Amino acid sequence: MKQIFDFLRKISGGKLTQKQVEAADKLIATAYDDVAGMLGIATDVMSTSQNGINLISSFEGCELKAYLCPAKVWTIGFGTTVYPNGVKVKKGDSCTLDQAKQFKAHDLKRFEKTVDDLVQVPLTQNQFDALVSLTYNIGPGAFEKSTLLKKLNTGDYQGAADQFTVWNKGGGKVLQGLVNRRAKEKEVFLR
Repeated sequence: MKQIFDFLRKISGGKLTQKQVEAADKLIATAYDDVAGMLGIATDVMSTSQNGINLISSFEGCELKAYLCPAKVWTIGFGTTVYPNGVKVKKGDSCTLDQAKQFKAHDLKRFEKTVDDLVQVPLTQNQFDALVSLTYNIGPGAFEKSTLLKKLNTGDYQGAADQFTVWNKGGGKVLQGLVNRRAKEKEVFLR
């Protein structure tokens, strides 16, 4: 995907507008579905429910000016660290509420895809929502390497649920906000 957007940036003179990014996303998704359909590949993927979106939003909050999160990463909106065009958030950036919502929708798709791609066992909607919330916060790489995912993919749902509480640190310190978030994610996962 990055290669496609790098190519599009190159042919457009170096930058893409938000509308261009959204149009490219839609075109790529449509093409993927068409090709998958011709090959007989199922493209059914789960998406986050409104309850899941509300869960993520309640913990992320919304900041219209870039700030350093506890892990020392520049962040904006509802926890966005990289804009849809691939550019990292930096000091001094700002956005409107509508832009923050667009960034969140783009981020959600990315984290939903991560969960869909990596989880090899059936999930309930609540389990999926909890895993997307976790991945939204810790990132795809950490989720992919996690003991939580390993346990889940062996069918150990309770063992996976117990791993949520491990992810309670930011910048090397236990943060009460993360303790609270993980407890809620675990509760949703087990519901």
